[in-house]
Amino acid sequence: MTFKELDLLPEILKAVEEMGYEKPTPIQKRAIPEAIKGRDVLGCAQTGTGKTAAFSIPILQQIHENRPEKGRKPIRSLILTPTRELAAQIGDNIKAYGKYLPSQYAVIFGGVNQNPQVRRLKAGVDILVATPGRLLDLMNQGHISLKHVEFFVLDEADRMLDMGFIHDINKILPKLPPKKQTMFFSATMPPAIVKMTRTLLHDPVSITVDVVSSAATTVTQEAYHVLKPDKKKLLLHLLKNPEIDQALVFSRTKRGADRLSKILSKAKISSGAIHGDKSQGQRERALKGFKDGSLRILVATDIAARGIDIDSLSFVINYDIPNEPETYVHRIGRTGRAGANGKSISLCDIDERPYVKSIEKLTGKKIEFILDHPFQITDEGIKDYKEMQASYAKQNEIQMQKRREAKKRRREQGNSGGGSRNSNKRRR
Repeated sequence: MTFKELDLLPEILKAVEEMGYEKPTPIQKRAIPEAIKGRDVLGCAQTGTGKTAAFSIPILQQIHENRPEKGRKPIRSLILTPTRELAAQIGDNIKAYGKYLPSQYAVIFGGVNQNPQVRRLKAGVDILVATPGRLLDLMNQGHISLKHVEFFVLDEADRMLDMGFIHDINKILPKLPPKKQTMFFSATMPPAIVKMTRTLLHDPVSITVDVVSSAATTVTQEAYHVLKPDKKKLLLHLLKNPEIDQALVFSRTKRGADRLSKILSKAKISSGAIHGDKSQGQRERALKGFKDGSLRILVATDIAARGIDIDSLSFVINYDIPNEPETYVHRIGRTGRAGANGKSISLCDIDERPYVKSIEKLTGKKIEFILDHPFQITDEGIKDYKEMQASYAKQNEIQMQKRREAKKRRREQGNSGGGSRNSNKRRR
């Protein structure tokens, strides 16, 4: 099937063809025709499978075919998404798909001045892409009304749950009209999301493709055994390979991402870090630098990496292996997109070996370990490392015991002093 066979408006088809799209992905092929008919959609598909086009193209088409003749444009479509980066990406895609249509859209998210967003909303928009926090904030200020919404999309629903947005969503849902077309898209379907879909979706078409347990077949997966203190040395060693022209490196923590970016910069490797504590301007500059090639490495946490969409990215490096196998699959889904080849490289310390086994169990695929490298773990190295860990643990326990004793002394002194003060008051 080609996009020409999906019965799209000529304006949308022209825009899609200009973007180089020829054949719809499985999720697009199955979701777009049903969504254009007005049916609710429940889509389960991993990152990088084309979900954005699967819901935004039908929305653009239906809004254009049923446009009011005059008057200020109310918000007719609401698309909720968990991160700023993903919201911006969806906005860019809507702009591209609707290039030859008069439909207007706005993207709102926190971390930036709200005034430009409010001005954009006052001008009138058909489609609103929003993160839950900023949406609720502007609704409470009276800048946004959802009473005219005809199309509602909840994108990356599982990440919404992971990030604690479920309460915000539950506040937003009652503000939507009861009669609307609803589309849910998620890589996994945890019980809380399933419960929500049963409440909100009416006779949905259910579509499951490329579920989270399936890593892209075009991605080569390999790993290196390495002691934790040697990880940064191994990373710098691997980056001497000129074939790694660009790589997205995953860190478990925000502090770790910043520290790793500094190590790379010190080694004269152009890099930037992106995570939730960065300002929107910092995040946008880092992402822009990575996309235009001026940054060789982008270090990211899992949440911040949502919305990073680079078709030609060939390498993903797991500096820290996630303890949730589904997260690993999300990560390596950043490469090998649209049928291209990619490679995932994981740096595995002793404590992370069980995580690798969980990943292999979920995906049903073995991860190849590369044994020939300068920082390969030896029995002697493991012994020294465990002795070092035991020494650190002992030192920490001594420090904790000292803190407990000091706290106990302060409490006893306070009780003693308090008793004296009370006695003085009674005497007075």
